[in-house]
Amino acid sequence: MKFRRLRLAGAAASALAVACTGPQAWASEQHETAPVPTLTWSDCQGGFECADAQVPLDYREPQGRTITLAVIRKKAADPSKRKGTLFLQPGGPGNSGVDFVRGNYDDLPAALRDDFDVFGYDVRGVGRSSQVVCWDDATYTKAVTAAKGVPGPDAYQPAVQQAADFDQACQDNAGDLLPYVGTQYVARDIDLLRQALGEDQLTYYGRSFGSYIGTVYAAMFPDRVRALALDGAYDPEHYTSRPYAYDRPQYLALDGAMGRFLDWCKADQATCGFGDGDPRAAFQKLKADLDANPVPTANGGQANGYTLVYRLMFNINEGKVIWPSFGEALRKAQQRDNTSFLLRPPSPASFDFLNPNVVVECVDKKYPTDRSLLRSQVTTNAKLAPLLGPAMAYGPPTYDHQHATACVQWKGEHVSRYGGSFRAKGSAPILVIGNTGDPDTPYQDAVALSRQLDNGRLLTFKAEGHTAFGRSACASDAITSYLVDLKVPARGASCADETQPPSSTTTVAPPGTTLTELRNGVSDRLDHNGSLR
Repeated sequence: MKFRRLRLAGAAASALAVACTGPQAWASEQHETAPVPTLTWSDCQGGFECADAQVPLDYREPQGRTITLAVIRKKAADPSKRKGTLFLQPGGPGNSGVDFVRGNYDDLPAALRDDFDVFGYDVRGVGRSSQVVCWDDATYTKAVTAAKGVPGPDAYQPAVQQAADFDQACQDNAGDLLPYVGTQYVARDIDLLRQALGEDQLTYYGRSFGSYIGTVYAAMFPDRVRALALDGAYDPEHYTSRPYAYDRPQYLALDGAMGRFLDWCKADQATCGFGDGDPRAAFQKLKADLDANPVPTANGGQANGYTLVYRLMFNINEGKVIWPSFGEALRKAQQRDNTSFLLRPPSPASFDFLNPNVVVECVDKKYPTDRSLLRSQVTTNAKLAPLLGPAMAYGPPTYDHQHATACVQWKGEHVSRYGGSFRAKGSAPILVIGNTGDPDTPYQDAVALSRQLDNGRLLTFKAEGHTAFGRSACASDAITSYLVDLKVPARGASCADETQPPSSTTTVAPPGTTLTELRNGVSDRLDHNGSLR
């Protein structure tokens, strides 16, 4: 869906009101006049019901033009126990909430399926809800094929130019939608959907970027929170207003996780089988070798060092259980065997995720415009994270911590951004979950959020990998008990039941690498688009 360029009466006056009253006050004042959508449900197979929800495109004009959101639900399995509706929010930005619910419903604990209608939707700009497309598949394919796992010394300026080209494509191809895809408007959509479903308060599980959406909802509508479980949490102050302070820990967390895998690989060569006693050196050499001599893929493409980094960046979110499969896949890559899942170039499914991933974060974040600061930050991040950092820092616009080159040059409006505060004063207790070895959302982010919230409670999962629900029985039980019975874990509570690597290399990928298991909605597990961040 492409929007004509909008000319909305009163926009200047509304913008002035925002500047004077602040986002939270404006949220309460304007939101009340937005019509609650009517949901007309129809069967969409497998016991699921689907509908479309019409919500305001621009909440400054709540009675004006609308955007259509695709929604899905499955009713409570035991109507006698029904407590309400559970919103499931995947991460990204860019993952489909419809696919998330459909793909993960059967893996939910019975208590959640019995007690709640399970609900999800594609947020504005994603999937079936007016998907944002800046670069088409051909342009993205060309960019990631040309990218390098070991960029050269002159890689910075081409990366900045490539990001500027991406930004211009966004304006050309989706300019009328871009200002309205920020998380403040997403939170307003959730509140309208809550009302459309007849719920007085919100019960919500959000993982990764879904945790940030939940954080903004709580900040804007604290009295409407029943239970919010925020898994793989963001530090919202850093994310929105100090984005360089948000990016640096992500680079370090990702490289730290990769380093711990390589250390394990060195210590257990019999199981890992990669590196001939020095996996770090072998990995660095492999990236350069693949850059110099890419491997032809089965579909006629090419896999190089950048391909290797891209796949590792996302699949490392599975934690220790995937480590033996990494060793096998790296050995195959050394042998130029294109059946290695680490040699699968990003596909159109990836690009559907990456386009809104960049756009939403450029709307949500406010980077300083100083170009010398941009160069300093990007080059420093690449140096501090030598395993995976350079490929991302100097690559095309793709994922999260790499967005600075695009967002510093972003010329779009930020009207749908939420800038704080994030206290959620007066809310019910909010459960924040963080992994000590999370490569995607660093543990310190969860700690920071739990302290910024007036009524936050932190649950720690002592583990590698991204997020806890579905990966830790201990954490899953605690989250389920909280969502169902509002039981909050004790202060200082932690879980330490991560699945450890098998004692010998498996011949098939371990659980969690081929199944959805509360991951993103993409059915091809090896085309893993961001682990719901």
